Amino acid sequence: MSSIQKGKTRDMTTGNIFRNIMVFAIPLFISNFFQQCYNIGDTMIASHNLGEKALAAIGLTGSITGLVIGFANGMNNGYGVLISRTFGARDEEQMKSAVAWSFLLNLVSALVFTTLTLVFTKPLLYLIRTPQDVFAEAYTYIRIVLAGMAATLFYNMASGLLRAVGNSRTPLYFLIFSCCINLLMDLFFVTVVHAGVAGIALATVLAQVISTLLCVIHIFRRYRFMLPSKRHFAYQPRLISDLLSTGLSMGLMNSIFSIGSVTLQGAINTLGTDIIAAHTAARKIVLIANMPLASIASANATFVSQNYGAGNMKRIKEGIQKSSLVSLIWSALFLVVLLLFAEPIIYALTGSSNPVIMANALMNLRINMVFFFPLGVLLILRTSLQGIGHKILPLVSSSLELIFKVLAAFVFVPLWGYLGASIAEPFTWLICMVFLLVSFVRIMKEQKLL
Repeated sequence: MSSIQKGKTRDMTTGNIFRNIMVFAIPLFISNFFQQCYNIGDTMIASHNLGEKALAAIGLTGSITGLVIGFANGMNNGYGVLISRTFGARDEEQMKSAVAWSFLLNLVSALVFTTLTLVFTKPLLYLIRTPQDVFAEAYTYIRIVLAGMAATLFYNMASGLLRAVGNSRTPLYFLIFSCCINLLMDLFFVTVVHAGVAGIALATVLAQVISTLLCVIHIFRRYRFMLPSKRHFAYQPRLISDLLSTGLSMGLMNSIFSIGSVTLQGAINTLGTDIIAAHTAARKIVLIANMPLASIASANATFVSQNYGAGNMKRIKEGIQKSSLVSLIWSALFLVVLLLFAEPIIYALTGSSNPVIMANALMNLRINMVFFFPLGVLLILRTSLQGIGHKILPLVSSSLELIFKVLAAFVFVPLWGYLGASIAEPFTWLICMVFLLVSFVRIMKEQKLL
């Protein structure tokens, strides 16, 4: 790829493996953290200014937005795997074609998903048994967020293109800027305009639009070698099939996981507003704890994809081992943090001293934090299998998660209340991790790498 300028990309097929993964993962983690700040900022401003019902309204919509946006973003992650692979193989023409068709597929997805989700939002809220005292606010919030889904979709495409060639820093800078804008607009719409949860949702969408535009402008200015010309939009059945199969596999993987979350959220919603608020706070903290694990897995996805394109299977094995070690270290560190500071963190998120909220949020966290490392290994194995072209096994593991969450919603929650909901995900992580580990070892033995 002679047109690729040095300093703008990271070639992970050579050099120190640990350094390659960490230099890529650290900006990605910070980026994920600030992206999560959208939701954390919404939660804190809503809880401190609008009350516990607003907090519950925003929190219970998370499973639905996770279902819709998770599918769309999962597809982009799949496109990114193929773009990384062509970059690692030094096939510039095929990379540009992959970028061209990724854009067209995202355009179609944005139109279809936005239309469908806006039509079916209200039935979905009824399906998850949203309490009537928060239904109106939940409906207002989620419609605005889903109406702006195209901005989220194209931000993930643009940032994914940069990550595919090893640049995880630039999307971070733009996201930090837009996150600050989001928090300022949150405060403005809530405290000055008095727009309630609608203002919080609108601030989130506008900030996402800003980060998308900044990424796109940067690509046009600094990464023209990735930009396709007219000939790259030519119909290529094999390329389109690969993009769709990989994208749909990762999208369905995310969606199956989220369908389980929607089902479980429906069971939690029957336990009352206090439990919904407790679950919302606990989930925000778990998401923060899991962000480094997800970042390591995402860095590993780019590493594995590039090295698979270059035919470096032994290097892939070493990368997975080092990624797993980093996940173990982080899991131990955050376990200590939660043991020492869980209560003040919960209070900061909820703004409530309600003992029911505090006790249930703490219970959820204490169960979850023991299983962070199995989750980290699970995420690494999923991205590794996708990176080497195995699309079905990660999908099967997500199906197992769906089964256990549905079981929790219809059996564990009726029997044990919120305790049943709290144990569902952690045990699912462990079971799916064991399943993928056994599968991955078998694949590596078949290729004589173990």
